[in-house]
Amino acid sequence: MSERSMRGTRLGSSSLESETGIQMAERQDITYHCPNGHVIVVPMSIEADVPALWECRCGETALREDTDRPEPKATKPARTHWDMLMERRTTAELQLLLDERLELLRSGRLNGRRSA
Repeated sequence: MSERSMRGTRLGSSSLESETGIQMAERQDITYHCPNGHVIVVPMSIEADVPALWECRCGETALREDTDRPEPKATKPARTHWDMLMERRTTAELQLLLDERLELLRSGRLNGRRSA
């Protein structure tokens, strides 16, 4: 019975809503230029904060027309394992630890393999 009631309604293929009475927001076309020669036109609302940079389809960063490239944000360099180690130990302490471990290895008290 339920199959008969849904037959012919085209569920999911069309909407019963219409666009009558809907007022669309005012738009502006923003043009971006990619360093690889691509031109990107993005429609945006008049009220939108328009970014100076936009990602192009090729992966490069496109610059908005009639703007200067913004200053890059200052970022901290990534801390490496060595940097974090040097925060905890001095070079003299590390040399002492290395000498102790080498002595254990050479004397045969340390076989170089971890035991399970």
